[in-house]
Amino acid sequence: MKRVTVFFVLLAMATNILAWGPKGHRIVAQVAYDLLDAKVRKQVDKLLGTRGMIYLSTWPDEIKSDTIYPTSFTCHYQDLDGGMSDSAVVATLRDYPEEGGDLFMALDSLEVVLQRKVIHKDALVFYVHLMADRFCPMHMAHLDDKGGNAVRMKWFGQNTNLHSVWDSKIIENKGFSYTEYASYLHDVYGNQRKVIMQMSDEETLLYTYHLTDEVYRYHTTWSGNAYHYAYRWTAATEYQMYMAGVKLAQSLNNIF
Repeated sequence: MKRVTVFFVLLAMATNILAWGPKGHRIVAQVAYDLLDAKVRKQVDKLLGTRGMIYLSTWPDEIKSDTIYPTSFTCHYQDLDGGMSDSAVVATLRDYPEEGGDLFMALDSLEVVLQRKVIHKDALVFYVHLMADRFCPMHMAHLDDKGGNAVRMKWFGQNTNLHSVWDSKIIENKGFSYTEYASYLHDVYGNQRKVIMQMSDEETLLYTYHLTDEVYRYHTTWSGNAYHYAYRWTAATEYQMYMAGVKLAQSLNNIF
């Protein structure tokens, strides 16, 4: 097992791949915020401002062109080869891969920082953001196509790629605001919350990994009909966002 590095040392790495889009991150953060214990919500608000956990959830993407953390890009994803065994996938949570991103190492490092008596605000914001990225299928995508960025697609007549479709286009297709979407997820998927809370890190990782493989298999037979694609994959996208929000809230409730 590799030693978990300190968060601010970890941020000295680079590449150029995005995460859930802004709305996706706000949806996940809103779901999690709604599920925080009252005392934990009060602590988080004290650190980040009222609902700052939601408003700042997109900040780690927004600063990619700034000099504050100029080379933090690889912390946003953990691309893996397709067709790996379950045991090999699970092993990446602790024995971090040499290539394909640093998401798992970043989250482990951030948890170490957050468990200290004096909590660094930036670490908390990064943790909120990266916990959402962990459940985005295209942040568990394949190494050989740059996390789906090299897989070309058409979306209602416009050129795009598989990564972008999963980051934002499926979500935007619903037409909800992030608050409406979060309320919708609670209403539709709330009966799954206890099941999700009982899932281990290994189980949620495998769930996302197998979903990603399914997305790739589907793409080889896709006809190009964006209406059909959205119909086929919207529920899976929503469940991933809800699962991310539930596990983020559970982690923060435990940490604080």
